[in-house]
Amino acid sequence: MTDLESKLLGEKLHYYCSSSDEDEPMLDKDPPKQTNSDWDGTSSNTGPKGVLNDWEQYKRQQSAQRVQHEKNVLKQINDMALTCKSEAEELDDQFLAEYRKKRMKEMMAKTQEAPEFGKVFDLLTGDDFLVAVENENPYVTVIVHVYEHSVPTCSIMNSCLKVLCREFQKTKFCKLVGSSAGMSLNFKMCGVPALLAYRAGQLVGNFVRITDELGDDFYAGDVENFLIEHGVLSDKSCIPSIITNDNDNDDDI
Repeated sequence: MTDLESKLLGEKLHYYCSSSDEDEPMLDKDPPKQTNSDWDGTSSNTGPKGVLNDWEQYKRQQSAQRVQHEKNVLKQINDMALTCKSEAEELDDQFLAEYRKKRMKEMMAKTQEAPEFGKVFDLLTGDDFLVAVENENPYVTVIVHVYEHSVPTCSIMNSCLKVLCREFQKTKFCKLVGSSAGMSLNFKMCGVPALLAYRAGQLVGNFVRITDELGDDFYAGDVENFLIEHGVLSDKSCIPSIITNDNDNDDDI
């Protein structure tokens, strides 16, 4: 067989059986095949069948590489999205923290600008009561003690308020005789002593017959703790950490 015929058929001479060798037995052996994992991009098959196999194997490898490339690109996009999302959330948290700190500073500054009182005001009529509650600075808490002279615990409460008004000078403490404000007989008998707390004209605390909570023998400290627990008075020992930390930073500068 000629070399050209060998190249075209892609078979070695000892596997070839020509028409002149019909009497010779044909060998059943096939040439060794390459597996996909062994293929390095070059081909040892030079015949039509070999070229076709090589081309199919090349296309399969190219397709696998393309799929892997697409997976890598998608992973990179996902990683970038997660990073951007994390950075955006961090910026949001920082913005909210700064905003809260700014608002708290503004509120504390407004509170510091509020007037000081340092005494208990006597309200003689219902009109005095309305003026004291509605015409006051919106950042001032107004506490009104509704009482009756004939009730012993009301006298104790008045004594307690005299102590508290000196400690909480930016809180306005008032007292009003229930009968002077047109309270019902039932309220005068069963509702006193009563503490009413207002801020910006709105009722924020309503403690009728407060002795149900304090008992008949109480002190200024008991009244103070009760009002702090119910959010009427501010606990001076509890300053927001974001304010104290910011002040510490200002001192370091």
